[in-house]
Amino acid sequence: MASGKPASGEDSLIARYFRPLATDPGAFRLDDDAAALKPSGDDVVVTTDAIVEGVHFLPDDPPETVARKALRVNLSDLAAKGATPAGFVLALALRSADEAWLEPFATALGEDAALFGCPLVGGDTVSTPGPLMVSVTAFGRVPPGKMVHRSGAKPGERVMVTGTIGDAALGLAILRGGKVHAAASDTAAREMLVGRYRVPQPRVAMAEIVREYASASMDVSDGLAGDLTKLCGVSGVSAVVDLEQVPLSGAAQGLVSRGIVGLETLIASGDDYEILCTIPEDRVQAFEAAVQRAGVALSSIGTIVAGNSVPKFVDKEGKEIALERLSYSHF
Repeated sequence: MASGKPASGEDSLIARYFRPLATDPGAFRLDDDAAALKPSGDDVVVTTDAIVEGVHFLPDDPPETVARKALRVNLSDLAAKGATPAGFVLALALRSADEAWLEPFATALGEDAALFGCPLVGGDTVSTPGPLMVSVTAFGRVPPGKMVHRSGAKPGERVMVTGTIGDAALGLAILRGGKVHAAASDTAAREMLVGRYRVPQPRVAMAEIVREYASASMDVSDGLAGDLTKLCGVSGVSAVVDLEQVPLSGAAQGLVSRGIVGLETLIASGDDYEILCTIPEDRVQAFEAAVQRAGVALSSIGTIVAGNSVPKFVDKEGKEIALERLSYSHF
């Protein structure tokens, strides 16, 4: 986002909407070709996610929610790695420089940047004839060697997940119409579910706790079942999950109990942005207490076991439930 005097339409756009967000001194007011993050002795954790119109958000979603989602999905990754936010760069592909869209987008992005302590430090804006795309690369900090990987899970550890699962998938289903839209008649429940889809709640408050207690961790972005399978695969283990213990919101539970949607569908759907982690049994109590102090809901859903098979999901009788799919996949 290099921009001296606004000499072009792109420079003017950057100066008007994004320079006010570049509050870190290392951003150089977006006047240079790169930013500089001051060294602190910590390791720098880097993550990037793009959200694309028609894939990650709908064409008529409010620009405010698009901005918040673009940043928050990256903050979710940082939290799961035990990293605290340090800054982000933004790549924005627009069909046009629409002031009515850009102004609320930039305002919401700035609000979230301030809320989560993650200032804009640079990026790029381009035009596109195709769908709108927002790509964020976020930087976080952890003490040296303390980033929590997917690869540390060990047999006997507890599988834990924050928040609730499946709400975002239901929110998207409501926006698309169909049987979920028709069945979710309670206004407050509908708004909550749609809100979970449009504006994730990254568990930034969990970063230090994950770093202190978790053996392995990742965020749930493509679906609980598939993401647990990824974590187990990298760790060289398997897991057994009690489906009855998978946390559901009241709205989701109501739709499941009425047969509108199956729990199997919810655990294979994306956009939850909760933290999935494994905790040694002798550290579970301390971990739960720390999470409670942070004000985050937490559930124990299963156990890591030896082996290299796909994790098993069992019902209350212990019978394995066969899943048609494990997660959302782009390809």
